[in-house]
Amino acid sequence: LLDAAASARLAVGEAITNIVSAPVAKLSDIKLSANWMAPAGHPGEDARLYDAVRAIGVDLCPALGIAIPVGKDSMSMKTVWQQGGTSRAVTAPLSVVITAFAPVTDVRSALVPQLRRDAGDTALLLVDLGCGRNRLGGSCLAQVYEQLGDVPPDLDDPTLLIGFFTAIREAADAGALLAYHDRSDGGAFVTIVEMAFAGATGVDIDLAPLVKAAGDNAERRHDHAVRALFAEELGAVIQVRAADVTRVIDHFAHNGLAGCVHRLGRPTTDNRIVFRHGDQVLIDETRATLRQAWSETTHAMQRLRDDPTCADEEQAARLDADDPGLSVHLTFDPDDAITDALTMGPSRPRVAVLREQGVNGQIEMAAAFDRAGFEAVDVHMSDIQAGRVDLRDFRGLAACGGFSYGDVLGAGEGWAKAILFHAGARAAFVDFFNRADTFTLGVCNGCQMISALKEIVPGAATWPRFVRNRSEQFEARLARVRIEASPSIFFAGMAGTLAPIAVSHGEGRAEFESDVARATLERAGLCAARFIDSRGGVATTYPANPNGSPDGITALTTPDGRVTILMPHPERVFRSVQLSWNPFTGPDSPWMRMFRNARVWVG
Repeated sequence: LLDAAASARLAVGEAITNIVSAPVAKLSDIKLSANWMAPAGHPGEDARLYDAVRAIGVDLCPALGIAIPVGKDSMSMKTVWQQGGTSRAVTAPLSVVITAFAPVTDVRSALVPQLRRDAGDTALLLVDLGCGRNRLGGSCLAQVYEQLGDVPPDLDDPTLLIGFFTAIREAADAGALLAYHDRSDGGAFVTIVEMAFAGATGVDIDLAPLVKAAGDNAERRHDHAVRALFAEELGAVIQVRAADVTRVIDHFAHNGLAGCVHRLGRPTTDNRIVFRHGDQVLIDETRATLRQAWSETTHAMQRLRDDPTCADEEQAARLDADDPGLSVHLTFDPDDAITDALTMGPSRPRVAVLREQGVNGQIEMAAAFDRAGFEAVDVHMSDIQAGRVDLRDFRGLAACGGFSYGDVLGAGEGWAKAILFHAGARAAFVDFFNRADTFTLGVCNGCQMISALKEIVPGAATWPRFVRNRSEQFEARLARVRIEASPSIFFAGMAGTLAPIAVSHGEGRAEFESDVARATLERAGLCAARFIDSRGGVATTYPANPNGSPDGITALTTPDGRVTILMPHPERVFRSVQLSWNPFTGPDSPWMRMFRNARVWVG
């Protein structure tokens, strides 16, 4: 609305300041996708589109050494209609959405915007690619006051962005950066506060390095402070050890950014967000107060879209200042080589990795079983129905996650009916389940499907069905579970473990036929895992219990332990690097033990 060319340059610049947190070897490895949207033919818009395309396609990206090999356009961002004899129109302004993608050298080295509390004395540095201009045009601050402003931020010098990328990667590769967050919506204030939210810390920030040009004039100092806090110029806030500040600043100076890096303050442990200018305190609020304001709109929208009680429970969890956060407790060593003696020889027991139309989790499942010493075989339901595959040739069966038949018949129900109502398939599964030398694992959609087969699964009579999540939404998040003492062969030696795991489902709430059935299952010790809250107790509220299952029940087994079903995805996090929160140092996460336990059981 203010400057089409500047808007396009900022879109490219922010894509770069976002992706630099990942270990990309060099700037030219980055490729961009440009999605152009404009009301073609509307007065002035065609010229604005030309200016924006030229700004990045002819000038900026060639200067950065970056290509835009792919993109799309929507040139009809205007609609016109008649209402009551009057012409009406809605016109969307020109915009471009830039997506950056690149190969990374080691995903484990990615920086995140979570302030670290375990690194001793640390400092927060602002890298300001706007070089003190602090332009407020088009900013969130301007919009709050129903204004647009006059001059928007811009990328005035591409060499600064090149130097920024190089300096960040040099400092990160040297192990000098602890946390990273690019400056964008809301400016430096929101950037720093979001980092404090993520790290559950307070901050003490002094704006003096950014306001010194204002001199002693109080009005000018206030104006400079507001601009420094809320300008959405390109840049980033980084956390470094106090001992590394000089070394990190030198990285930027050597790459042409001398004078662009400012030490603003430090994280604190008192849960207060403090911004000051010298001795004058500008903002002093609790983290919970600011987070409540920050999430207010999200909470209001969530109450309309989702189950409102779940929305309230999540908001309460966000604002719990005493929440200890994520933690892990293991009752075994994930690095124990319990299968080494079994995998030395050429024999690899065969496990059927079962899928049906719409299933998508077979690759991860096969990889986990292969790593444990099995021969994973891709088996489609049509192979069994046509007689091309005989389950008598397998020791194990793994039903994978996904959306079989689009879940239109109920989650996993269509897949189950394809077995129950097909004479050949039903006979094959009945025989397999009754063989004492076999095991079965059902995950997510496979869990739902096998629970719907309980009439032919020995010992599964009290199992529940799985229905719509209490939140009324698809839940894809990291949750924590506790492994319970049960007969499950998969969880042997793991009882008492508290560990993070991926969940991804829309219908994961366990619904029992009756309270008696649930009590019978519990007394028999057939609950193999439960969702837990941050304090280690059984999760009864959202989002610690993401689907609303009673008593957090999320994994079930049979009395002989040969059949285990669970809604979370151990196969998606069997390597520690797959976890979005990874406290483990070894290559394997605790969930790899499940698959190795199966290999030990087979012998």
